[in-house]
Amino acid sequence: MTAALLFPDREIAERYYVPLVYTACRTCYSELEPQEIFRRAAAGEVSPAAMQRLIANVVGSGHGSTIEHIVFTFAISGVSRTLSHQLVRHRAGVAFDQQSQRYVKFKDAATMLPATIAEGDPALRERFEDQVDGALELYGDLVDAGVPGEDARFVFPNATRTNLVMTANLRALIHMSGLRLCTMAQWEIRRLFQLIRHEVFGVSPFLGSFLAPKCVPLGYCDEFNNRDGHCPIRPHRDEVLGAWAAQRAAAKAAGAERGEPGGSGESGEAD
Repeated sequence: MTAALLFPDREIAERYYVPLVYTACRTCYSELEPQEIFRRAAAGEVSPAAMQRLIANVVGSGHGSTIEHIVFTFAISGVSRTLSHQLVRHRAGVAFDQQSQRYVKFKDAATMLPATIAEGDPALRERFEDQVDGALELYGDLVDAGVPGEDARFVFPNATRTNLVMTANLRALIHMSGLRLCTMAQWEIRRLFQLIRHEVFGVSPFLGSFLAPKCVPLGYCDEFNNRDGHCPIRPHRDEVLGAWAAQRAAAKAAGAERGEPGGSGESGEAD
């Protein structure tokens, strides 16, 4: 599996991307025309630290449209159809072009072998490999017999590898990374987004820092299947809400003991 960033390179990201997002953010709160804000930012008249501080504050407040103005394009190779079916479910702010199983003849189709099968029961692994190899062999026989590739491909397993080009604006990429970097995500797509994050970091550590599991900006985990807390990155939402409720109850009880309004005891008001 590979994920190579095709665009932008480091020079473009450093010279234009942060100033462009800064311009979008500052335009909302300035009388200056956007082109003048951008000119000042790109010319170095605004410090990188000041631009990053504003961007971080605006993005942290949920004003996500400001980061839709910049895009990242990736060449994704050697991933399974299992992964690609998950990936292309992301639609807003993202575009895909995928290797066709209709027009491409796969004489030497490669497949993905999950570690749980590779390292598991040898007999089951052998059966898995036989099944996959048999499907690919049958595909070749069908094509050789004149069956159109668009029909022969029906025998392909989800393990078959594929290639894609993906372009996403930063807002979409943050959303996708929030879901797919989570430890609850399927292992293959989680690995893909680790590679994507590494690529973005390579051209802009500041922008790459926004790509994180969703629990990082939230401050808690909202995954139902982590209610037992087996992933320790952030406490589960139930635990956070439980602690808040306990603290509120304790404060209310303490107020009642002091006779403060809102307590369960005397109101403290004069007769």
